[in-house]
Amino acid sequence: MTGAPAVPEGRIVLVRHGKTEWSESGQHTGTTDLPLTEQGEADAATLAERLSPFDVGLVLSSPMQRALRTAEIAGFGERAEVDDNLVEWDYGAYEGRTTKDIRAELGYDWAVFEDGVVPGATPGETVEEVAARASRVLLRAAPVLRSRDVLLFGHGHALRVLATVFLREQPRGAAKLLLDAGSVSVLEYEREQPAIKLWNSLG
Repeated sequence: MTGAPAVPEGRIVLVRHGKTEWSESGQHTGTTDLPLTEQGEADAATLAERLSPFDVGLVLSSPMQRALRTAEIAGFGERAEVDDNLVEWDYGAYEGRTTKDIRAELGYDWAVFEDGVVPGATPGETVEEVAARASRVLLRAAPVLRSRDVLLFGHGHALRVLATVFLREQPRGAAKLLLDAGSVSVLEYEREQPAIKLWNSLG
């Protein structure tokens, strides 16, 4: 007996919500509560089968309708517990705007993970603040992960940041982790090391 804590056997399963009008147009969608498109609902309908292999002990969802509806269509609506820490990045004045538009205004190659946002109708968040919320989600998941899987329904940027926190990497590294609408990703432990088992799977 070494006294070392047991390595968690469970996996963290990340599900980005299905398509919305703004995810299709590339507009930053943080606090705006958009519904899924018809295609987004159709994509979500494939999730039940894709998630069936997991032994799910806890289901958490962002409070936004696009995430909750994805969970519902996937068959986890009744089990999903709302966690406000799973909401998308607060983009402040860049809410609803495309990267192309923001770059044209600023006059340089702006990127949200490097340059952040500025206050607008909402205060906006730093990437470190998004990472702090992700840490709280992981703390909530930890007891369940000892033996069972945890399913998280959320958003593109926030889930990318959560993955970096799980991997014990800098949150700005999330810029290198692409995550499509309707995708499934799996994080787990390889011995004591947090690792990516599956990333951005669409089928």
